Amino acid sequence: MHVTLDTMVDTLKAAAESSRLRILTLLSRGDLTVSDLTEILGQSQPRVSRHLKLLLEAGLIDRYQEGSWAFFRLADADQARGFVQGLVSGIDETDGQVTRDLERLDDVKRRRQDRAAQYFSANAASWDEIRSLHIPDRAVETALLKLVGRRPFQSMLDLGTGTGRLLEIFAPLYRRGIGIDMSREMLAVARANLDKAGVSNAQVRQGDIFSPPVERDAFDLVTIHQVLHFLDDPARAIQEAARLLRPSGRLVIVDFAPHGLDFLRSEHAHARLGFSDRQIAEWLGEAGLELEETQEFEPRGSSKASLTVKLWMARDCRLLIADPSPDIQTARETA
Repeated sequence: MHVTLDTMVDTLKAAAESSRLRILTLLSRGDLTVSDLTEILGQSQPRVSRHLKLLLEAGLIDRYQEGSWAFFRLADADQARGFVQGLVSGIDETDGQVTRDLERLDDVKRRRQDRAAQYFSANAASWDEIRSLHIPDRAVETALLKLVGRRPFQSMLDLGTGTGRLLEIFAPLYRRGIGIDMSREMLAVARANLDKAGVSNAQVRQGDIFSPPVERDAFDLVTIHQVLHFLDDPARAIQEAARLLRPSGRLVIVDFAPHGLDFLRSEHAHARLGFSDRQIAEWLGEAGLELEETQEFEPRGSSKASLTVKLWMARDCRLLIADPSPDIQTARETA
């Protein structure tokens, strides 16, 4: 696509300022609030807001609201995003100012991660109980089992496994299951739960959802259950999950629909207040996956259960062309 000369001049004017280029560089690495940018840039909130307004008017960034917090990100439009990424890619990251900005950005993200980790550590033993206050676990688990089906498969990966519940309910179907979680306390709970359930074909490991310690192109089923809303960059997590799937493998995501319960952010370390079907579909498409199924579970009865749960299932569009490996063939023969 092409733009008029005047439009290009206006776009260049909006970007051609030191602070605004710094903002674009930061947003190219993830969504941030005004408070985040104020802290990183070392500027007043009115000044930062003014820069953001100009970038918004030029169509280079987008703004979205989550409860009382406003986040900013690079524009979704391919043309604008490509333009910004072209600009940012030409900036020397060893430049003193840019280096300091990126260090402060790391600090902001680290604090977010620490808050989530502290929450998990403090609530590891009672996580299932806390989660049950917000979503109908039984209904979701029944839907997951029906959606995945009864046919055995070779391997499963549960990213952000928590208490290991999904590894437990799918254990009769897979030959090899792996759960990944950052919290040692959570892993201890998961191991205890799997032992109690007699699940011997699964293991849990400590690892980062953005860089899980497992091989790529290796899993028939990858699950991300009530994890995305804790993450600073959910799209990146979906892209990483896609890389772990075998051709024709399936990714199942369970999380909340958009909501306005701000206390979940302050009291339970939620970084995102739910996700729309459109946003999930876009992220899946960018990761090379095709959305096949969407289901919704509205709250029932309890005043505490004020969240709608969503389930999305997507498939890797690649096909297995070569002869299957012996392990895969064995799994098929047992189906």
